[in-house]
Amino acid sequence: MVNSYLPLTLEECLEILAKHDVKIVAGGTDMLIQNRSHTSMSIGFKSDVIYISNINELKRIYEDDMFVYIGSCCSLEMIMENELVPSLLRDTILEMASPAIRHTATLAGNIGNASPAGDSLVPLYLLDALVEIRSASSVRRVALIDFIKGVRKIDLSKNELITEVIIPKLKFSDCYFKKVGPRLSDAISKLSFAGAYRLESNIIEDIRFAFGAVNVSVVRRRELEERLIGKTVTKVKEMIDEILVWYDEFIIPIDDQRSNKEYRKNISLKLLRSFIENIE
Repeated sequence: MVNSYLPLTLEECLEILAKHDVKIVAGGTDMLIQNRSHTSMSIGFKSDVIYISNINELKRIYEDDMFVYIGSCCSLEMIMENELVPSLLRDTILEMASPAIRHTATLAGNIGNASPAGDSLVPLYLLDALVEIRSASSVRRVALIDFIKGVRKIDLSKNELITEVIIPKLKFSDCYFKKVGPRLSDAISKLSFAGAYRLESNIIEDIRFAFGAVNVSVVRRRELEERLIGKTVTKVKEMIDEILVWYDEFIIPIDDQRSNKEYRKNISLKLLRSFIENIE
């Protein structure tokens, strides 16, 4: 028999996690697919479940001088409509999810699922997002790039819960997200790309690129970005072919039912080229 728990407070939730081995469900859009029944029967969960969607403490979006904090039970729709949230993430949500999904799914759920094709992870990697993780006895913050260990592998113990997604406040001259998929918001991406830069007197002060669905996790290479800091826009554009060679070795997609690896690599590099060509 599968047991279910419905805590109303964060404290109650953490106490349950400390005592029981349960699957955590917020919006449940990913878990419903993973546990779906191919008959008319109800969802076939195979283990005990804790539903956290009624915990109001996890439904806040707020800020301080350095960060924006997004509660783990905030729906994508709540996040998209909140002006505290960076525009890059709000634009991504609009493009990646249909209205029905946006009103149900959560950002923390996307993170916990740790799919290489998770569109929301691409801007979060680019924005240096962190996750706050709580248990009944501890609180810790981990950079998202370290929290996701691989395909559906995360740094989360059975007694822990993602409570917030934390995004540093950054200023860009421009930023961009592009999802490549057969039906945009209703389909899993073939690949996705995000870019951002900040200019000062035509000098690159900050520049970032991130790619989704082309490796076991989101591809972002800070050491390559740093090679462009301090250069003029003209110089960076002259280096486009060289930059594409840098990224070629890290864009290692696979063939699957959604696309093939040659297409994914080709389009990823074309999106990178186009983004750099349009810096101004």
